[in-house]
Amino acid sequence: MRYGIFSDIHGNLEAFQEVINAYKNEKIDKYLCAGDIVGYGADPNECIDKTRQLQALTVAGNHDWAAVGMTDITYFNPVAEQAILWTRAKLSDEEKDFLKSLKLVYENSDLILVHGTLNKPEEFNYLMDVELAQVDFKLMKKNICFIGHSHIAGIFIEAKGEISYSVQTQIKIDPNKKYIVNVGSVGQPRDRDNRASFCIFDTDRKEVYLKRVDYSIDKTQAKIIKAGLPPFLAERLSTGM
Repeated sequence: MRYGIFSDIHGNLEAFQEVINAYKNEKIDKYLCAGDIVGYGADPNECIDKTRQLQALTVAGNHDWAAVGMTDITYFNPVAEQAILWTRAKLSDEEKDFLKSLKLVYENSDLILVHGTLNKPEEFNYLMDVELAQVDFKLMKKNICFIGHSHIAGIFIEAKGEISYSVQTQIKIDPNKKYIVNVGSVGQPRDRDNRASFCIFDTDRKEVYLKRVDYSIDKTQAKIIKAGLPPFLAERLSTGM
């Protein structure tokens, strides 16, 4: 089985389309989305539509739920809150129903999928350090979990109780170890690489690949400005921060 796993599209249609184009050359059997289809970007409707066309099994991100009133937006910073309210006004009833239907955690025989953390997933905490990773490793019933949320691609690895962090773009899965793989962000990377990030998990080869693809940042930025969204949301795409 070859999984195409992606996260944090954030209404960035140009980035998402390039990721989809890249996946076409990868013989993907099943798509998974770790949440945040919407928020920040100017094309939430189109990104929801393309996610559904892929028949991607999708878990809820904080922006997905916030856009349909399922989570409190007062903890968002002012820029994110403004983008949420803008997005909420753009969504159709059908698209809102789709976002409302998203669950917090998905698990099958191969993997676990969650937006932020397995520990209290409804709080959408950021898994950014060894301490939080340790808590989630203890909750994992499978040896690999895929996440998003931080927009920073990387892999936490637990071996014999010791946890390390890797930014390798290809890794062999050892059945005696556990892995938490952050697949990065399609639409708003924050790891100083402005290219769209996506992931492939090959269960036969037992390998994970973190990949990048260029997209038309200028076009996306122009759309954000034209939509009346905060200019910062356009500016940060150039730096990948």
